[in-house]
Amino acid sequence: MENEIKLAAGAMVSLAVATAALVVLPYMEVRDITPPEGLKPYTSAQLRGREVYIANGCVYCHTQQPRDRNLGPDHARGWGRASVPGDYVYDKPHLLGSMRTGPDLFNIGARQPSKDWHLGHLYQPRAYVPGSIMPSYPYLFETKAAAEPGDEVVKLPPGQGPEGKVVVARPEALDLVKYLQALDHTYPVLPPPPRSAAGPAARPAS
Repeated sequence: MENEIKLAAGAMVSLAVATAALVVLPYMEVRDITPPEGLKPYTSAQLRGREVYIANGCVYCHTQQPRDRNLGPDHARGWGRASVPGDYVYDKPHLLGSMRTGPDLFNIGARQPSKDWHLGHLYQPRAYVPGSIMPSYPYLFETKAAAEPGDEVVKLPPGQGPEGKVVVARPEALDLVKYLQALDHTYPVLPPPPRSAAGPAARPAS
């Protein structure tokens, strides 16, 4: 009986330590995080697009957390600075991701701001990135004999669309593209360096 009590007490202590280290302390560090000045809340269309992103499993192949340049080649790949907790203030739940079958999308809105590119890439990825293993999403689009008023016609490269017809983006595709365009974290997160009280150093006389 004594051994069982010691075992139970040890398990409770281990659980308490783990909870403090993995839950309580991290929460205390980030509970008062404020959004960076350049970060804007998502619009209603962007939030709908975020739901489309989640529903189609984009988070399983794409991360949204570039690493520090000293920890990996993310910066050299053009994915931007390392992310900080304040970048995710409006992300509930966060979509950090853990697999990089495709590139990191933390700054895809800055790297690729074109709506036409995103729509075409969703319809047929290999028309824009040869050899891409990303699946196409034809159900986010509609094929018509002719466009109707208000339709968003996808501008595809020659030979990539159905012959004699047009491809029209559904509302879900348009919302998803608006969300992707919103992924632009190029604003500064560090305060500017303090200026010297004496002002800039004088140039030596020629």
